[in-house]
Amino acid sequence: MFTKEELKKQIRDMGIDKDDTVLIHTSMRAIGEVENGADGVIDAFCEVLSSGLFIVPTHTWDSIGSDNPVFDVRKEIPCIGALPRVAAKRHDGIRSLHPTHSVWAHGKGAEEFVKGEELAQTPCPVGFAWSRLADMNAKILLLGVGNDKNTFIHAIDELADIPDRLSEKTFDVTIIDHEGRSITHKQHHHHCSKTDNVSDQFVNFEKPFVKMGVQKFGTLGNAVVRIVDAKKCRDLVMKMYSRAKEDLCIKLMDIPESYYKD
Repeated sequence: MFTKEELKKQIRDMGIDKDDTVLIHTSMRAIGEVENGADGVIDAFCEVLSSGLFIVPTHTWDSIGSDNPVFDVRKEIPCIGALPRVAAKRHDGIRSLHPTHSVWAHGKGAEEFVKGEELAQTPCPVGFAWSRLADMNAKILLLGVGNDKNTFIHAIDELADIPDRLSEKTFDVTIIDHEGRSITHKQHHHHCSKTDNVSDQFVNFEKPFVKMGVQKFGTLGNAVVRIVDAKKCRDLVMKMYSRAKEDLCIKLMDIPESYYKD
């Protein structure tokens, strides 16, 4: 069993500083047995980031839609694993009001980071939380998972206005906040006509990320950790999109070096 103190040392060994902004995508199974389970992992990050910002995705895209168009932030359970389910229930941070792509944030600037997410009408729109990770020089840690779980790349797709990424049809979603107040607006889902799940092909970016210094590696518990620099990630993906002659995310492929090397 890994103790909290052992995890904290591993986090620091990955180059995480106390004032960093860090977002994690997590496989608890890959990490292994941890003191206090998912809470122990969260506590370790919160303590290392003593003057920083710690963010956990608490997505509900699998449950919120036209058949279930009400997102109650006080009740809705994340659909992406054990650690997000635990984070969403904690009271030492704040969960955003995005109906399908919410996050839980803890630490410096947490309330400001999630402010206004109830107004987002696409999964990762420009100017909202997911897209701001690059401007905040955030580090995205993929704990035992690959870049197919890297939601930030969806934000780059929206920034680049890549065609065929969002549903043409919208649904009316009602968002209920922490005080029970509600707001209703139109919402788009992710959708691509050429593949069932665009993010499955985000693994295409791993080789360029490593070669160009966007991604490094570390360890947490038993898990291999991909440490992705959000700003470098955004800039490199935008460069590849500007040079590509095809959609880079509709099939598994080896991205040509000419798309990312100068």
